[in-house]
Amino acid sequence: MIEYIRGELIETTPAFAVVDCNGIGYGINISLNTYSAIQGKQQVKLYIYEAIREDAYVLYGFSTKQERELFLLLITVPGIGGNTARMILSALSPSELCNVISSGNDKLLKTVKGIGLKTAQRIIVDLKDKIASSGMETVVGTTANLSAAHSEVYEEAIAALTMLGFAQAPSQKVVAAILKEEPDLTVEKVIKLALKRL
Repeated sequence: MIEYIRGELIETTPAFAVVDCNGIGYGINISLNTYSAIQGKQQVKLYIYEAIREDAYVLYGFSTKQERELFLLLITVPGIGGNTARMILSALSPSELCNVISSGNDKLLKTVKGIGLKTAQRIIVDLKDKIASSGMETVVGTTANLSAAHSEVYEEAIAALTMLGFAQAPSQKVVAAILKEEPDLTVEKVIKLALKRL
């Protein structure tokens, strides 16, 4: 399983990126949010979801783990495939999507190309509790305010805390709070402070 691909950005369009990793060019489907995040960069790191079907092997790439988590949640909804989930994540930022789902705003969700009222309502019904229980709506809002360097510290700290056995949602809240108070901390210091608060 591919967790992420880091390499040189060779080619990019609003829906597709080619990343050269050790001489292999990976063609990766991306959302507009990810396109905005990687535009103008030479070196990129994209978190990957592999869709392996009988007729195709497709890679979807995301600039943040949160966006990939939302994508994975979206494709659990019946009738939502990878391309539709990518379309939703292109129309709405991760924080907007979380707000739309948690507030039950099917009208805004329906404005996404290819999403009818029934599908919009199904997305809200299926994902409202999952987003609330994952603590994603509060977290996506806070990480949106962090710079690229901070989001890397944030993600590494969360990964370390979850490996240590802490639940993801509380870890995300604590780390986001720590970085808000002291944005220039190293990963190690963030983890040490988080361990005292968890």
